[in-house]
Amino acid sequence: MSSSVIDFIATEARFGARNYEPIGVVLSRGEGVWVWDTEGNRYLDCLSAYSAVSQGHCHPKILAAMVEQAHRLTLTSRAFHNDQLALFYEEIAALTGSHKVLPMNSGAEAVESAIKSVRKWGYEVKGVPDGQAEIIVCANNFHGRTLGVVGFSTDPETRGHFGPFAPGFKVIPFGDAAALAEAINPNTVAFLVEPIQGEAGVVIPPAGYFTEVRELCTANNVMLVLDEIQTGLGRTGKLLAEQHEGIEADVTLLGKALSGGFYPVSAVLSNNDVLGTLRPGQHGSTFGGNPLACAVARAAMRVLVEEGMIENAARQGAHFLKGLKDIRTNTIREVRGRGLMLAVELHPEAGRARRYCEALQAKGILAKDTHEHTIRIAPPLVITSDQVDWALERFAAILTQDFS
Repeated sequence: MSSSVIDFIATEARFGARNYEPIGVVLSRGEGVWVWDTEGNRYLDCLSAYSAVSQGHCHPKILAAMVEQAHRLTLTSRAFHNDQLALFYEEIAALTGSHKVLPMNSGAEAVESAIKSVRKWGYEVKGVPDGQAEIIVCANNFHGRTLGVVGFSTDPETRGHFGPFAPGFKVIPFGDAAALAEAINPNTVAFLVEPIQGEAGVVIPPAGYFTEVRELCTANNVMLVLDEIQTGLGRTGKLLAEQHEGIEADVTLLGKALSGGFYPVSAVLSNNDVLGTLRPGQHGSTFGGNPLACAVARAAMRVLVEEGMIENAARQGAHFLKGLKDIRTNTIREVRGRGLMLAVELHPEAGRARRYCEALQAKGILAKDTHEHTIRIAPPLVITSDQVDWALERFAAILTQDFS
């Protein structure tokens, strides 16, 4: 590691809050699936900024849209109309089949907005007594880092010493429809759930789970809120992960890839009257729905469809998954994934996943560990078959290596 790289890392450590533990690489440039560090070394990005860079780094068409709009108008606040917001609404509604859209910035803001909206719907439409609304969530969930969200996390690291927390949440096991049925009561307004638990290690529920969930929510007048901030917009080989079971959420949350990694853009999408309960002055954001964000998101959605990235995610994801499963080693406990949302879970005795990620870095691949023993793999959706093969050679070399 050169002195300049050490200087960058040391300066971060000196001035920055220590809320992350990055892999020891300092990146300075990106294009497509590749990123380069300050010393000119090239890496295949197998994280995609936690799926935010699904369209590839610095996609030229999204970049052009951003630069063009930045020359015209960047921010008006929602005190005035702008000529990009209506077009964004129209295009994201057409793409997803949604009826109402609430634009925000980060994924966590979208989650918080959904929580507020379903509670308001519960009181004003369902008739839940004021202050008694309940939202059901799943163990090992990850919906962001805000105080409201970490209050219903089951991760001690996420929750520890941040309380007191807001009431109104009930935690059940993920993938257990019977537990959901038992948890629902007359005050239940929503079930907030990830289609695939990303931060937990790409945990995929049993087949048929979401079909049962949809039926339970419909029967009990409970809003099904799917957090598709990571899984949405092609990551799993479908536009939305819900499509794998042919269901529709009542509320869908999008973010990350909604801007192709250029700008924080998120959205709450509703197929019913949940968002219709909001009135002027009751919720908002200075930057939410700004013209620059809308122009970037419009381009990000457009290239996703026009360039066949969703279909490519399905093809290359299947290829990548098979290749990982074909690696013969006692190090691997399980390989799982859907589309280009993949994970390799190691046996505990193999040691921490981080050291494998550091070894992969030396081979030209950037991946990230999660939950101690799992390597997450999520390259941009523009990855080619040859690039998958190149990556698989390196994964095989590291995962069959003796670290003892």
